[in-house]
Amino acid sequence: MPTLLTLLLLPVAWLYAGVMHVRNWLYGQGIKKSEQFPIPVVNVGNLRVGGTGKTPHVVWLTRQLLRHGQHPAILSRGYGRQTRGYRLATPSDTAQTIGDEPQQYVQEFAEQVLVAVSEDRCAGIRRLLALPQPPTAVVLDDAYQHRHVRPTLNLLLTEQQRPFYEDHVLPAGRLRESRAGAQRADAVLITKCDPHLGAEQQQEIMRRVRRYARPQVPVLFSAYQYGAPVAVHQPQNIESQAIILLTGVANPAPLRTYLESAGYQIVSHAAFADHHLFSETELRQVAAQLRPGVSVFTTQKDAARLQVPALRAVVANWPLFYIPIDVQFLADGESRLLALLTPIFQPHAVV
Repeated sequence: MPTLLTLLLLPVAWLYAGVMHVRNWLYGQGIKKSEQFPIPVVNVGNLRVGGTGKTPHVVWLTRQLLRHGQHPAILSRGYGRQTRGYRLATPSDTAQTIGDEPQQYVQEFAEQVLVAVSEDRCAGIRRLLALPQPPTAVVLDDAYQHRHVRPTLNLLLTEQQRPFYEDHVLPAGRLRESRAGAQRADAVLITKCDPHLGAEQQQEIMRRVRRYARPQVPVLFSAYQYGAPVAVHQPQNIESQAIILLTGVANPAPLRTYLESAGYQIVSHAAFADHHLFSETELRQVAAQLRPGVSVFTTQKDAARLQVPALRAVVANWPLFYIPIDVQFLADGESRLLALLTPIFQPHAVV
């Protein structure tokens, strides 16, 4: 049931949704122009503000492109960075200069993958194509509403626990545009699913998604698969199951659930908003809670922000670990998504 506040904000939400509808109609009619590029461009995005699992899916997709012999680039806005304009990431960049998610991609793929940031995605793709060794494909991170680019494939992500079809447009809800925006999706990915999600539940979710998406669009389901803790600094051991959890992500609940099910005792959780820029004061408050045998666990994205020069010294002596996340598709979701991807890429020799 909608809350009273939601009901009060609905008229403003309808006005905002109307503005976005007109904008999308202008693009749909070709009055406002979208740019198409000579290489495949795959967009990984969502309808709502906040995390829907885009980063792990971008990583999964990029790994698949590498396995198929592609030379991919990842292009992001670089949310939260302290720079502006186009920037091609180098090993000397940090979350301050390119943003936490692009920094995570740099750490994940080293020199295998070009990583760039640009508020103007069209300008960013042009700059990538002008490189001496341009990419053979571009993965756009979070550009579903960036209609200036016409992607080859549009992947729309929505969480099982917070699906777009139960949400409202800002400010009454968290949607950036109305649910009808799902019409532009070439596949809808239901993310952060219960790994044991039953067939009947999946059918019901598909039925509700297809009220808004095109009938032939595949609806796929993915879950998080958490890996063993990785030391942020030099190799170190976890001395006990007692941990302090430090997060600056939109929804830390799945991580908490996993850690508790794995037997960890969360003695304290310092939870901040998504993309939060940690301060020295906040980190010293966390450090004050450290006791012998207690480790600090965080996410890979947060670990990237903790490595900026101003904070590195504060956390240098912490027993600090991040929990890696992989995407695992339910049923035949992976093969169905690969069947969508494979035809749009020119074959390249795998190196």
